[in-house]
Amino acid sequence: QVQLVESGGGLVQVGDSLRLSCAASGRTFSLFTMGWFRQAPGKEREFVAAIVWNGGSTYYTDSVKARFTISRENAKKTVYLQMNSLKPEDTALYYCAAGAIYYSSDYDDDRKYDYWGQGTQVTVSS
Repeated sequence: QVQLVESGGGLVQVGDSLRLSCAASGRTFSLFTMGWFRQAPGKEREFVAAIVWNGGSTYYTDSVKARFTISRENAKKTVYLQMNSLKPEDTALYYCAAGAIYYSSDYDDDRKYDYWGQGTQVTVSS
């Protein structure tokens, strides 16, 4: 079992930065692919970024490339999402997820993730 707790969300202005953190419990954290998803009001949950077990590969949705960076520290059982140049369209509830995912075509599929956090709200005000 893996439990995930997100933190770091908040209310910011356009162009500001935030760093989200996701702290995991459980001994198998280092074996999991970790992902960040988000859900805006009235919209479906969407993929944001993912990082493989050793940090060797990362994946992003097009709308956040060059602005967001996902990283992880396995010794601390924590994954991060550094968000720069925030836009109003980034406003959403951000979820951290963990899954035993091995195919690059699956990283953006929320059905492949087994464990989810409760989410942290990010609001970008214009």
